[in-house]
Amino acid sequence: MSFDAGPVRQTHRFDEAALERYLRSTIDSFRGAFSVQQFGGGQSNPTFLLSAGHTRFVLRKKPLGTLLKSAHQVDREFRIMKTLAGTDVPVPRMHVLCEDESIIGTSFYVMDYLEGRIFRDPQLPGVSPFERAAIYDSMNDTLARLHNADFNRLGLGDFGRPGNFFERQIARFTSQYRAAQTEGIPEMEQLIAWLPDNIPDEASISIAHGDFRLENTIFHPTEPRLIAVLDWELSTIGHPLADLAYNCMGYHVMNPRQGGLVGVDHAATGIPAEADYVSRYCSRTSRRSIEHWPFYLSFAIFRLASIAQGVFKRGLDGNASSETAATYGNTCRLLADNSWRLARTAL
Repeated sequence: MSFDAGPVRQTHRFDEAALERYLRSTIDSFRGAFSVQQFGGGQSNPTFLLSAGHTRFVLRKKPLGTLLKSAHQVDREFRIMKTLAGTDVPVPRMHVLCEDESIIGTSFYVMDYLEGRIFRDPQLPGVSPFERAAIYDSMNDTLARLHNADFNRLGLGDFGRPGNFFERQIARFTSQYRAAQTEGIPEMEQLIAWLPDNIPDEASISIAHGDFRLENTIFHPTEPRLIAVLDWELSTIGHPLADLAYNCMGYHVMNPRQGGLVGVDHAATGIPAEADYVSRYCSRTSRRSIEHWPFYLSFAIFRLASIAQGVFKRGLDGNASSETAATYGNTCRLLADNSWRLARTAL
């Protein structure tokens, strides 16, 4: 992974000796000198690099403190990745899920560490136009493979409630926004009123990743080939177009930390235009077209606005996974403004 790992932050320290004893008793390949470092990325579940001799693993755990309902579900992450290991959707190998909070204070799981590249900037600086095109196409292909997977055959029929996906998601993220709200944001109020009344009559059902974007994938060290999808905390049985719209947000929103694809010269950079990217996905999933696209985009950005507000609130409370969480104060407002702008195009 191309994440920087360093010392474990003071607020995320745990009993490393207890963890070592537990893992030596549960993972056969866990041998040799043991050390723990913390990855700098991630805003939800603290993530750590474990070294045992010459072998490396990754640990993801729930944060400490009071948590929002239905958030930080590391058990769901573990289950979906362990299940998908037998499919053509690339995921890391899972080793163990521990829900015994007496070990390190919270539930956690351990998976393989994968050597590869993680791209934070969607414009892929330093990458050739040919490779940029191939990277985006590999990401598109992986999302289509996920949505084409038969979740019932995989034993995931109980992984989420099929039907009424957007109603439930809008209610869930409205509730999470209310729980983390620190000020009034008029655009959020308008979205909370508008979204439930404008849900398209489109009943597709699939496995939904919930946070499918370039940064949550690992690419081969030298090839433009996606080798693993990460961060499945928000995965469920849901609507595939919610995933696709979330994946396309960069065409409409400039992230102040990571940039976006607004105004990109697609011919010069090799990065596909949104219409071409969506068309390729439709071809891979046997769709003729997508109606009501502005709704799906507006919903995706509203959802991210709610998540950003939760990150900011955890930063204020001192139990966020990232040291930058407290700087998210204006992110929810900026995202809500973009979401409401898209919603108005559908009026």
